Amino acid sequence: MNNDYTQFVATLLKRLAKMNYIKPGEVPNIDLYMDLVTTFMDEHLSDCKRREDDKILTKTMINNYTKNNLLPPPVKKKYSKEHLYVLTFIYYFKNILSISDIQTLLEPLTSSFFSDNDTANLDGIYKQIYNMCKSQIGGISKDVLEKAHLSEEAFANISDDEDHEFLEFFSLVSLLSFDVYMKKNIIENLIDDFASRKSSDKELHTKKSKK
Repeated sequence: MNNDYTQFVATLLKRLAKMNYIKPGEVPNIDLYMDLVTTFMDEHLSDCKRREDDKILTKTMINNYTKNNLLPPPVKKKYSKEHLYVLTFIYYFKNILSISDIQTLLEPLTSSFFSDNDTANLDGIYKQIYNMCKSQIGGISKDVLEKAHLSEEAFANISDDEDHEFLEFFSLVSLLSFDVYMKKNIIENLIDDFASRKSSDKELHTKKSKK
C-alpha cells in the first residue's frame, strides 16, 4: 500500500484509540427519563458514528429492546444506570450479532446481576469488561498495521499504479473481513454451546423436580 494509504491507516488507528466511550464513572447514579437516556448515549458515543446523521439510540429502539426482552422495563418510566450499561452492551453487540444471540447473552446478565447480589453487580461487571476491552486496543492496532504491511507486499508485481493501489486496498479489506468473519463464527459457536448447556441444565432440573 502506498505511503499515503499506510499513513491513513495509522492515523485512523490513533483516532480510534482515542474514541469517546462510556466510562464506568460517567454513568449517572440517578434514574433518567427516556429523553435523557438517548441524549446521554448520543453524547458519549458520538465518535462511533460513521455518518453525522446516524442515530446512536432512539425511543423506538429502546422500546423494541424491551419488547424483545433485551432490556428490563423501566420503573415508572425511568431508566437506571443498570439500564444504561445494558444499552451500551446492546449497542456494540447489535453490530455483529442477531437479536436471538443478544437475548441469549443478556438474559442471564439481567436476571442475575441487574440488581446487587452477593456475587457481582452490573456496575462492577461493566467496569471490569470496559478495562479488559481498553487493554486490547494496542494489540488490535498492531494487528491491523501488520495486515496493512502484508497487503503492501501482496501485489508488488503489478505495474499499473491504479490497479496496484486498488488491489492493496482490497487485500487489506479482505484480511480484516476474514478476521471479523472468523471471530464472529467463534462467538456464534460459543453462544450456541452456552444455550445448549443451559437448555440441558434446565431439562435436568425439570426432571429432578418431577421425581
